[in-house]
Amino acid sequence: MDEAISAPAGDAAADQPVNVYVWDMDETLILLKSLLDGSFAGHFEGLKDHEKGTEIGKRWENIILELCDEHFFYEEIENYNEPYLDALREYDDGKDLTKYDFEADCFSSPFDDVNKRKLAYRHRAIGDKYAKGLEKILDHHMVKVWSDLYSSTDKYTDGWLSSAHKLLEEALGKSTAEAAGKPLSINLIVTSGSLVPSIAKCLLYRLDDVISSDNVYSSWEVGKLQCFKWIKERYGGPNVRFCAIGDGHEECSAASIMKWPFVKIEIRPDAPHRFPGLSLSTIHGIMDAVYE
Repeated sequence: MDEAISAPAGDAAADQPVNVYVWDMDETLILLKSLLDGSFAGHFEGLKDHEKGTEIGKRWENIILELCDEHFFYEEIENYNEPYLDALREYDDGKDLTKYDFEADCFSSPFDDVNKRKLAYRHRAIGDKYAKGLEKILDHHMVKVWSDLYSSTDKYTDGWLSSAHKLLEEALGKSTAEAAGKPLSINLIVTSGSLVPSIAKCLLYRLDDVISSDNVYSSWEVGKLQCFKWIKERYGGPNVRFCAIGDGHEECSAASIMKWPFVKIEIRPDAPHRFPGLSLSTIHGIMDAVYE
């Protein structure tokens, strides 16, 4: 995508300090791959049950795919990944989708303007469901399955998920008293995964109250550097400070090119930056070292 993303009104007031936190998702805010391949357990030298971790990871894979297929049109749109939900906004005519029959609209290839509009409708519907939350999407049984899985994962990982969520809350000022002159804060995700499963992960890993659906970017085709450039265009200003946080080389390299501070996340127990453990004051210290 070559066009910039327009910042919503009030996102970054020109005269007010703004901190923009650009998070990686997998193996940073959430754990999945390291559970599936046993690398998370491996770092604990026998203190973690390898098979239990793998079983937890497989359960996450299943519930993510089920949510995508049953509620997010994934079987239809899997081959039409976009870098963010509003990427096809120009094709969306604003049609009321309350009674729209997605099963009868014949969405298909070739990917022409008509089908781009149909895909834009689906993206808008996904955003609407995201805003409502999983409790309004899943039945009672699945809500319990999901809640139990989250709890067992958080326990197995010593609170990785809940501590990551708490830090994102703190970044937004949700868990502390608002102070006069405190900078505005924005959380975004730039993930190498495709968009729809990443949106599903945000919901399932309970990140939807700290990251809005329009702040989730997929670098699957375009790369993280391009996503970082879009974010800079969207929120850039004289009083805006950016920080990238992740576990991978690509986001580290992209942050370096953008001259943004970077916080390296590692899963080994003695790592300096991991969950639980990483604090907002640590992130701000790294940001201060770059910007001041």
